[in-house]
Amino acid sequence: MLRTSQRNYYLVFLIFLTFFVISLLTNIIGPLIPEIIQSFNLSLALAGFLPFAFFIAYGVMSIPAGFLVEKYREKKVMTTAFILALAGALLFALFPNYSIATMSLFLIGLGMAMLQVAINPLLRVSGGEEHFAFNSVMAQLIFGAASFLSPLLYSYLVTNLPLAEKQNLWLKSLRQLVPAHLPWVSLYWVFAAIALLMFLIIFSSRFPKVELTEEEKAGTWAIYKILLKKRAVLLYFFGIMAYVGTEQGLANWISQFLKTYHGLDPQTAGAQAVSYFWGLMTVGCLMGLVLLKLLDSKKVLVIFSILAIILLSLALFGPGELARWAFPLLGFSASVMWSIIFSLALNSVEAHQGAFSGLLCTGIVGGALVPLLIGWLGDHLGLRQAMFVLYLTLAYILSIGFWARPLISNETIWMKRKKKLAASQQLKADQL
Repeated sequence: MLRTSQRNYYLVFLIFLTFFVISLLTNIIGPLIPEIIQSFNLSLALAGFLPFAFFIAYGVMSIPAGFLVEKYREKKVMTTAFILALAGALLFALFPNYSIATMSLFLIGLGMAMLQVAINPLLRVSGGEEHFAFNSVMAQLIFGAASFLSPLLYSYLVTNLPLAEKQNLWLKSLRQLVPAHLPWVSLYWVFAAIALLMFLIIFSSRFPKVELTEEEKAGTWAIYKILLKKRAVLLYFFGIMAYVGTEQGLANWISQFLKTYHGLDPQTAGAQAVSYFWGLMTVGCLMGLVLLKLLDSKKVLVIFSILAIILLSLALFGPGELARWAFPLLGFSASVMWSIIFSLALNSVEAHQGAFSGLLCTGIVGGALVPLLIGWLGDHLGLRQAMFVLYLTLAYILSIGFWARPLISNETIWMKRKKKLAASQQLKADQL
């Protein structure tokens, strides 16, 4: 039997690994869009329906997953999630066609939503509450690293599988499993193997009992009704929708845009641009941690939103070489938006933060709607004009920096000094 400290370290590692896998499976859709369009002869709208099928699962499952975790606990929810992911990946790997792809992505999305809900409270308990903030940041960095690597894995497979001289065991095995004209389908065999491995690891692991805090509990349907009557709750819900819609609207259409307007190969240059988009988002998270100790979070949100609007303009209207770098830099400018919007939202209500958090996570459905809208408009207006939708979502995010009125603001080093100075002056006054 493992001692508690050993078990905790092991589970922290397992949770980090789960974050890595979630990101690996979630953020591969964008680089695949040009391949899917070409392989299945799709319109932009039909291609946009693929991320819709994946992210609509978050809207469907985020709140129910909270109830499932409370009733069946984390281990059962996580093993079920990986069974769903395994089924989805295998389904598409065995029957690679468009209709199966939508069903497959929906199943994988359900699994990823369940995992997102289950692992955060588990991280708090297994790593210790005093280390939760540090471990949460580390988890996001690991999530970003996987997002950076997944397009590179795709690029490696599609460029090496068709080459007969590449004879390592991994490539030889995949070459026998996938149609010669669809080498990118090999990714879903890899995902199936990863999901199966994660299921076996979690099934054989011992989990501690997690006592959910009030902030982590899912709440009741009555509480959700109360929250939905509050104007601020709805405004922040749309803020999360706008952010995830922006993130996925970019990640899913970068490669196709570079191919359409600048003739760049989606298997190499397009995949690299998406990879750097996620990589620079991770770098931006680190800088954001520093800035949030220096500036009010609303000011940081305004600065990064304006930067994002400028970069989007350069990406959409600049020459190919500029667009190739402006798109990835948009990942940097978007890096702080999720955490700031989420924290401003939770700090703007006095109670029911757990239920409110579930509602906000349901806003991830924005990642379903915006890419689909861009695809539909792209068929009618052209992809460049369709991506003007992102100006609207970024404008909404920018507006949050002006109208947000949190009950508690983030503590900066200047605020901390003022508090210390005030306390010191009060102490001197009391002594007199």
